[in-house]
Amino acid sequence: MKTLAGSYLLISLSLLAVSAPAQILDIRRAVRNKVINKVNNNIDQSIDKQLNKAEEAIIDSINKKNESDTGEKATEESTGQAAKENVSTNSGQDAPKSGQESLKTYSKYDFIPGEKVIFFDDFSQTEIGDFPVSWNTNGSGEVITTNLFPGKWLQIKDQGFYIPETTGDFPDNFTVEFDCITATSADKSGIDMGFYIISGNMKDPTEGGAIPGVAGNKISFGEYSASFTNYSDGSYMISGSRDTKFEINTEYRFSFWVQKQRLRIYLNETKVFDIPKGMPEGFKYNILRFELGGETSPFISNFRVAAGLPDMRNKLITEGKLVTYGIYFDVNSDKVKPESFGTLKGIAAVLSENPTVKVKIFGHTDSDGNDAANLDLSKRRAASVKNELSKNFAIDASRMETDGKGESQPIAPNDNLTNKALNRRVEFIKL
Repeated sequence: MKTLAGSYLLISLSLLAVSAPAQILDIRRAVRNKVINKVNNNIDQSIDKQLNKAEEAIIDSINKKNESDTGEKATEESTGQAAKENVSTNSGQDAPKSGQESLKTYSKYDFIPGEKVIFFDDFSQTEIGDFPVSWNTNGSGEVITTNLFPGKWLQIKDQGFYIPETTGDFPDNFTVEFDCITATSADKSGIDMGFYIISGNMKDPTEGGAIPGVAGNKISFGEYSASFTNYSDGSYMISGSRDTKFEINTEYRFSFWVQKQRLRIYLNETKVFDIPKGMPEGFKYNILRFELGGETSPFISNFRVAAGLPDMRNKLITEGKLVTYGIYFDVNSDKVKPESFGTLKGIAAVLSENPTVKVKIFGHTDSDGNDAANLDLSKRRAASVKNELSKNFAIDASRMETDGKGESQPIAPNDNLTNKALNRRVEFIKL
């Protein structure tokens, strides 16, 4: 037994002697790595501190510059440059009320709605549970309300066509806009929707089968992408796609701008596509069409089609009056919505190029609601427009006066949704 125990002891000592150098090497490596990591961390912290100091110095410099500029009148040169570069400044006048969110600026958002509204539907005149009478479908849908998003919405439920019954051919230049809420059900995540701009027979929605009409462009929106394909005489031509993530239970703004063959597509305040030959040449377009794919069931509202790009410079400077429908507000609110940026940018450019021109801004409403409330709302909206032009585009506030006319000066009968949309407007009068 002693001999056996002694053997075990010798073997153990031998193994320890062999493994000791390896263990020491491992320890050295661990210590070296620890030291390297500590040094790197110290370097990173030092760099971060220096960057933070530099950032704080830049911000402090900008703040001091803004403070020194507050209340001062912008020069002609700085005003024009700020408008071109979309530099946000604060004149210190007509500041928004405490807690009021300011208009966000988007330097590449150049969408400007058409000048004349030719079709509008927010489904406010459709009973809950009904399908709107000014639309056509071979599927299923109904007008609903939600607890999260105000107003009425058309819920598209089945795979099939959904067509607003517009009248006649669209002009060479026109715009289409609508709001869309993505599917809210857990088993219907995201969106799978096609939107067509078509040249075809309005009375025969099945014309062309899977490629509707005789020519057009199909724009598709999936959960993770947006794509387009144009076609004519049954053949596909140009196509493209872009990664775009759609969240469930979220409201999006879709905008389309056709200028002859050119097609620009916007999602919220982002230009998704700008296609020089997006619309096949030689066709008159007259049909707008939704289709569904997969199992999604989106909601749409505030569907608006308008004709013609407004000539802001000629209207305001030469004719002395500019009527615009491209400045948007929340319902019963004076808050200017972000999608107004393209229109405000264009107006600011005209004012910057003509620094001696002064204007009076008038707000107008439709006849829905109380007369006194509409008058007050129109005045507040005009003041909000002035504030945005001054604050975000450096237009001197002293060049702008404001007033509101409420529902007192309609330019169309308040007898349908399209005419009411014409009466909801902002006017600029040259003084």
